[in-house]
Amino acid sequence: MMRRIGIIASLVVGVGLVPAAQGQDNHDCRRGADLATPYCDRNNDLVADLPLDPAQWRNPPTLVWAYAPIEDPAVYAELFKPFTNHLEECLGRQIVYYPVQSIDVQIDALRTGRLHFAGFSTGSTVEAVNTAGAVPFAAKGIGDEMRGYRLVAVVRADSPFQTLAELEGRRVAHASPLSNSGNLAPRALFPAEGLVPDVDYTPIMSGSHDRSLQGVIAGDYDMAAVASDILERLVERGLIAEGGLRVLYESALFPTSSFVHAHDLDPALSEALKQCFFDFTFPSRLKAEFNGDTNFVPLDYRQAWATVREVMSRAETMID
Repeated sequence: MMRRIGIIASLVVGVGLVPAAQGQDNHDCRRGADLATPYCDRNNDLVADLPLDPAQWRNPPTLVWAYAPIEDPAVYAELFKPFTNHLEECLGRQIVYYPVQSIDVQIDALRTGRLHFAGFSTGSTVEAVNTAGAVPFAAKGIGDEMRGYRLVAVVRADSPFQTLAELEGRRVAHASPLSNSGNLAPRALFPAEGLVPDVDYTPIMSGSHDRSLQGVIAGDYDMAAVASDILERLVERGLIAEGGLRVLYESALFPTSSFVHAHDLDPALSEALKQCFFDFTFPSRLKAEFNGDTNFVPLDYRQAWATVREVMSRAETMID
């Protein structure tokens, strides 16, 4: 245990690590409008390419990873133990799970080389790709089907509100700035329903979806914008009473969280990592946590995240 704590401390602090974006070979470097300057996208797949110089590829004996801090990080540290153990056996190296406390910290850890792979929430996936060199390669699913979720706007079951437009001037919770369903999608989609964030109400950043939902139950917020799958999970756990909330609005389907690796991992390592992901079957507890998902499925970021990128672009235009 002490050895593992020491490893986490040294890797998280970044002792002896070179930031992942540093030293990128920019010969004939091409990138889209959104990818940060240190990265190149020569094949136009919208994600950072592997550096051309093999000397810049990383293949460390210990890999550090994290999952999106959409709820209490300690919950996922325990839930993912069987998966972390599977990766250790599959890859033949030590795997350390790092319970990050915020999306910003998670993205910065990937950008600076302190994380080697990670699970990101829908909206933060785009930021991680553009600013931290994330390469999405997997999502949760059932069989060959990638699962999704919806933005839902919820109120207490006994609330008088029947439409979004009626929430003008009320206390409305958003989750966090980079959250797709908890901030960006509401900014892009609510105006068509007669409710404009920052005009008709001032979004209150609760910090997470579960805090938004619990705040509505407690009467702290009149309404909250959250992800449907998180709402379902909290109801299943008994943390939100079934029937205690009412859905005023739901969006079309969005892709769920992505799993990414750093763009500069040795390609032999990244390919082995992918195979280990796809060989893993969720145990019953993990399956229950993720709404029946049973395994990881491959994803094409350019295609699968197209709607998300469009929503983020619309939301940013409205903010500007």
